[in-house]
Amino acid sequence: MQIAERCVASFHYTLTNEEGEIIDSSSGREPLAYLHGAGNIVQGLEQEMTGKRAGDTFNVVVPPELGYGLHHEALLQKVPREAFQGVDEIEPGMQFHANGPNGPMAVTVAEVDGETVTIDGNHPLAGETLHFAIEVTEVRAATEEELAHGHVHGDGGHHH
Repeated sequence: MQIAERCVASFHYTLTNEEGEIIDSSSGREPLAYLHGAGNIVQGLEQEMTGKRAGDTFNVVVPPELGYGLHHEALLQKVPREAFQGVDEIEPGMQFHANGPNGPMAVTVAEVDGETVTIDGNHPLAGETLHFAIEVTEVRAATEEELAHGHVHGDGGHHH
Protein backbone atom coordinates (compact mmCIF):
# COMPACT_ATOMS: atom_id res chain seq x y z
CA MET A 1 0.00 0.00 0.00
CA GLN A 2 1.31 3.45 -0.93
CA ILE A 3 1.06 6.52 1.28
CA ALA A 4 -1.87 8.64 0.10
CA GLU A 5 -4.83 10.62 1.44
CA ARG A 6 -6.87 8.70 4.04
CA CYS A 7 -3.81 6.60 5.05
CA VAL A 8 -1.93 6.37 8.31
CA ALA A 9 1.82 6.14 7.82
CA SER A 10 4.37 5.27 10.50
CA PHE A 11 8.03 6.15 10.12
CA HIS A 12 11.35 6.47 11.89
CA TYR A 13 13.20 9.71 11.32
CA THR A 14 16.34 11.61 12.12
CA LEU A 15 16.13 15.38 11.69
CA THR A 16 19.35 17.34 11.24
CA ASN A 17 20.16 20.98 10.49
CA GLU A 18 22.40 22.41 7.74
CA GLU A 19 25.49 21.65 9.85
CA GLY A 20 24.48 17.99 10.23
CA GLU A 21 23.67 18.32 13.95
CA ILE A 22 20.82 16.06 15.11
CA ILE A 23 17.80 18.15 16.17
CA ASP A 24 15.38 15.27 16.80
CA SER A 25 15.14 11.54 16.17
CA SER A 26 12.74 8.67 16.76
CA SER A 27 15.71 6.39 17.50
CA GLY A 28 14.97 4.28 20.56
CA ARG A 29 11.28 5.23 20.45
CA GLU A 30 8.19 4.07 18.62
CA PRO A 31 7.90 5.24 14.99
CA LEU A 32 5.91 8.44 14.47
CA ALA A 33 2.43 7.78 13.07
CA TYR A 34 0.45 10.46 11.24
CA LEU A 35 -2.69 10.85 9.13
CA HIS A 36 -1.55 11.70 5.60
CA GLY A 37 -3.13 14.84 4.16
CA ALA A 38 -4.25 16.24 7.52
CA GLY A 39 -1.31 18.62 8.04
CA ASN A 40 -0.01 16.62 11.03
CA ILE A 41 3.63 16.93 9.85
CA VAL A 42 5.46 19.75 8.04
CA GLN A 43 4.21 20.32 4.49
CA GLY A 44 7.53 19.63 2.74
CA LEU A 45 7.92 16.24 4.43
CA GLU A 46 4.29 15.26 3.84
CA GLN A 47 4.66 16.00 0.11
CA GLU A 48 7.70 13.70 -0.12
CA MET A 49 5.94 10.90 1.82
CA THR A 50 3.24 10.61 -0.88
CA GLY A 51 3.58 7.36 -2.83
CA LYS A 52 6.13 5.77 -0.48
CA ARG A 53 5.66 2.25 0.92
CA ALA A 54 6.60 0.37 4.09
CA GLY A 55 10.31 -0.43 3.91
CA ASP A 56 11.24 2.64 1.85
CA THR A 57 14.19 4.68 3.15
CA PHE A 58 14.99 8.11 1.76
CA ASN A 59 16.29 11.58 2.57
CA VAL A 60 14.27 14.79 2.31
CA VAL A 61 15.49 18.39 2.40
CA VAL A 62 12.70 20.76 3.45
CA PRO A 63 13.18 24.53 2.89
CA PRO A 64 11.87 26.88 5.63
CA GLU A 65 8.82 27.86 3.53
CA LEU A 66 7.63 24.22 3.58
CA GLY A 67 8.85 23.54 7.13
CA TYR A 68 8.34 25.82 10.12
CA GLY A 69 8.23 29.03 8.08
CA LEU A 70 10.58 31.94 7.70
CA HIS A 71 11.93 33.80 10.72
CA HIS A 72 9.84 36.96 11.26
CA GLU A 73 11.49 39.87 13.08
CA ALA A 74 8.01 41.12 14.02
CA LEU A 75 7.69 38.15 16.37
CA LEU A 76 10.62 39.43 18.46
CA GLN A 77 9.41 41.53 21.37
CA LYS A 78 11.08 43.27 24.31
CA VAL A 79 9.21 42.82 27.60
CA PRO A 80 9.99 44.00 31.12
CA ARG A 81 11.67 41.52 33.46
CA GLU A 82 8.71 41.81 35.87
CA ALA A 83 6.48 40.11 33.26
CA PHE A 84 8.11 36.85 34.44
CA GLN A 85 6.77 36.85 38.00
CA GLY A 86 7.84 33.83 40.05
CA VAL A 87 10.77 32.99 37.74
CA ASP A 88 14.11 33.61 39.46
CA GLU A 89 16.52 32.83 36.62
CA ILE A 90 15.74 33.82 33.02
CA GLU A 91 18.23 32.67 30.42
CA PRO A 92 18.30 32.59 26.60
CA GLY A 93 16.76 29.40 25.24
CA MET A 94 14.15 29.07 27.98
CA GLN A 95 10.61 28.58 26.70
CA PHE A 96 7.41 30.01 28.12
CA HIS A 97 3.75 30.13 27.17
CA ALA A 98 2.39 33.61 26.62
CA ASN A 99 -0.93 35.09 25.59
CA GLY A 100 -0.54 36.38 22.05
CA PRO A 101 -3.01 38.28 19.85
CA ASN A 102 -4.36 34.95 18.53
CA GLY A 103 -4.43 33.10 21.86
CA PRO A 104 -1.74 31.13 23.71
CA MET A 105 1.64 30.81 22.02
CA ALA A 106 5.06 29.44 22.86
CA VAL A 107 7.89 31.96 23.10
CA THR A 108 11.62 31.47 23.53
CA VAL A 109 13.85 33.85 25.46
CA ALA A 110 16.26 35.28 22.89
CA GLU A 111 18.19 37.76 25.07
CA VAL A 112 18.28 39.08 28.63
CA ASP A 113 19.60 42.62 29.06
CA GLY A 114 19.21 43.84 32.63
CA GLU A 115 15.51 44.48 33.22
CA THR A 116 14.58 43.85 29.57
CA VAL A 117 13.91 40.38 28.16
CA THR A 118 13.65 39.81 24.40
CA ILE A 119 11.24 37.00 23.55
CA ASP A 120 10.86 35.29 20.18
CA GLY A 121 7.45 34.02 19.05
CA ASN A 122 8.89 32.23 16.01
CA HIS A 123 8.97 28.43 16.06
CA PRO A 124 12.48 27.43 17.25
CA LEU A 125 13.10 25.90 13.79
CA ALA A 126 11.73 28.88 11.80
CA GLY A 127 14.14 29.87 9.04
CA GLU A 128 15.93 26.49 9.20
CA THR A 129 16.37 24.11 6.28
CA LEU A 130 15.38 20.69 7.64
CA HIS A 131 17.15 17.48 6.64
CA PHE A 132 15.15 14.30 7.30
CA ALA A 133 16.38 10.71 7.02
CA ILE A 134 13.20 8.61 6.79
CA GLU A 135 12.37 4.91 7.10
CA VAL A 136 8.70 4.07 6.46
CA THR A 137 7.66 1.24 8.80
CA GLU A 138 3.93 0.85 8.13
CA VAL A 139 1.16 2.16 5.87
CA ARG A 140 -2.50 1.37 6.56
CA ALA A 141 -5.94 2.71 5.82
CA ALA A 142 -7.14 5.27 8.36
CA THR A 143 -10.22 4.44 10.42
CA GLU A 144 -13.38 6.53 10.03
CA GLU A 145 -12.81 7.92 13.53
CA GLU A 146 -9.25 8.98 12.66
CA LEU A 147 -10.49 10.67 9.48
CA ALA A 148 -13.23 12.46 11.42
CA HIS A 149 -10.82 13.66 14.12
CA GLY A 150 -7.96 14.53 11.73
CA HIS A 151 -5.27 12.55 13.60
CA VAL A 152 -4.12 9.01 14.44
CA HIS A 153 -5.53 7.05 17.38
CA GLY A 154 -4.00 4.05 19.15
CA ASP A 155 -0.43 2.83 18.67
CA GLY A 156 1.90 5.62 17.61
CA GLY A 157 -0.91 8.15 17.73
CA HIS A 158 -2.79 9.70 20.60
CA HIS A 159 -6.26 10.69 21.61
CA HIS A 160 -7.01 13.68 23.81
